[in-house]
Amino acid sequence: MAERDDRGRLPMLSMAAAKQAATDAGIPEIMAPLSVFRMLLQHPKLARALSDLLSTLLFDPKLDARLRELVIMRIGWATGSVYEWTQHWRIARGLGMSEDDILGVRDWQSHAGYGPAEKAVLAATDETMRTGAISQETWRECATHVGSTEALIELVVAIGNWRLFSSLLRSLEVPLEDGVAAWPPDGRSPV
Repeated sequence: MAERDDRGRLPMLSMAAAKQAATDAGIPEIMAPLSVFRMLLQHPKLARALSDLLSTLLFDPKLDARLRELVIMRIGWATGSVYEWTQHWRIARGLGMSEDDILGVRDWQSHAGYGPAEKAVLAATDETMRTGAISQETWRECATHVGSTEALIELVVAIGNWRLFSSLLRSLEVPLEDGVAAWPPDGRSPV
């Protein structure tokens, strides 16, 4: 059932087996070809729970998609998650985000293209990665610039979710899908 892919720490399901496992678990078939789900679908219940969370955050968001992608890109950069950075580079570009604004997460405090909302969510992201929580001062900034109560809750969940995914992707050494180049556009990865 599983084919061995020596690029990761665990075998991945074949494409056909992943599609069948996704169907059986009630996961959208669009997730099945992703390397991360080709691994996760070997634990269908957990794969379903993570898929449901991702579906809510990505396809029915309350948090502005641009802010969400900046959070994800910051986590991918700060943690050295090649898979997360690369996949969400493509999503961010698909949302119309400029390369400069995406690359700005590397040194977001100095990036001129960010306003108060972007700076607030990026500060929240860094604080959560560093201390496990958002400070009172940063929370006030987020409350002022992010939007509704639902968006604020989603911000906290998004930070936690993509931090979890970074650990999962890096620990399992999930490979990029065939033909996908890492670290676009300049190939510079975190030190």
